[in-house]
Amino acid sequence: MFSPTDWIRLFMSALFILPIVTVIRESGYYLAVTLLKGENKNLIIGSGPTLFKIPTIEVRRYFFMFSWMEYDGVKPSNRIWHGFIYAAPILTTAIFAFVANSLVLEGILPANIFWSTFIFYCFYYMLFDVIPVYLPDGQPTNGRAIFDLMWHGERSDYKKQRLEREAKEEEQQHEGSEEERSSTEAQEETMENRDRDDQERGDHTTPETEEADETKRSYTEAQEETKENRDRDEKERGDHTDPES
Repeated sequence: MFSPTDWIRLFMSALFILPIVTVIRESGYYLAVTLLKGENKNLIIGSGPTLFKIPTIEVRRYFFMFSWMEYDGVKPSNRIWHGFIYAAPILTTAIFAFVANSLVLEGILPANIFWSTFIFYCFYYMLFDVIPVYLPDGQPTNGRAIFDLMWHGERSDYKKQRLEREAKEEEQQHEGSEEERSSTEAQEETMENRDRDDQERGDHTTPETEEADETKRSYTEAQEETKENRDRDEKERGDHTDPES
């Protein structure tokens, strides 16, 4: 059950503590990229329309929702330094969390709702970053990015591009095989249809030939029969004529 204190904690977390912790986390990227002379660096805090902007830092209207760091390249560019960039936000939130927690334990900072919530979210972001997984949108956590960099020897964004390229090439090969198989099946079907048509034409031609032969044979027999009847009639007329003569 939410008490009045919990409601205060909720709004304080959403409007103040989360934005502060988010800026602390993103500042780790910013400091690391600055130390490595990153090109075109830009720290974006929040989302939505731009509220105000200073060189390399942009604050947007919905400052408590999202933040991220943009940069093109660093010098030197190798696995170790890229790993340092990925580890920087984990280190910054961890340092702030442990320092704040120590100061509260020593009584230097008051053990009130603000500092307890602040320390909680610092540890939350730190643990969230350490877990080596891919998020639902396909982006890796910093822990996963470090793992890919050290284990596979490549950055996660390069690995993602490579996997997408390989999947696309495999899909194209599959489509080519499908087209070739379809073409072969079409050729086989054409050959079968041609053979069937030849057979049907042969079947249609044979009865006609046999019928023609039968007609021809019937016509010859009729002629022979007519000839025989004519010869018989002539013979009978000859027989009838002889007695009269």
